[in-house]
Amino acid sequence: MNEQINQALEAALKNWSMMSSSIDDYAEGAADQFESSFYAFIDTVRDWAYTELKPMPQTVELFLDLPLVIGILERLPAPLHLNFETEAELIVDQSIRIDDEKYD
Repeated sequence: MNEQINQALEAALKNWSMMSSSIDDYAEGAADQFESSFYAFIDTVRDWAYTELKPMPQTVELFLDLPLVIGILERLPAPLHLNFETEAELIVDQSIRIDDEKYD
């Protein structure tokens, strides 16, 4: 796996774990930390896709079938698969989500 993607994924997974086990007093801060790290991870995947994939897959299905992406999905917790797939669609379409449209 690409080292930058691996590091960003590790940070998101660490923050996911912390968020999942946080107690009420710290839940909001943990959720914010996870959200930030998840989108940093997505930005890293986007950068990789735009610079390394020539040509860019034409469909999200083709993108999701790439070995690196399969490896990512194998490591992501199941509740995050839909979020990742939604972001993958935007990557394939070469669109960027506006901050206020991110998941709340």
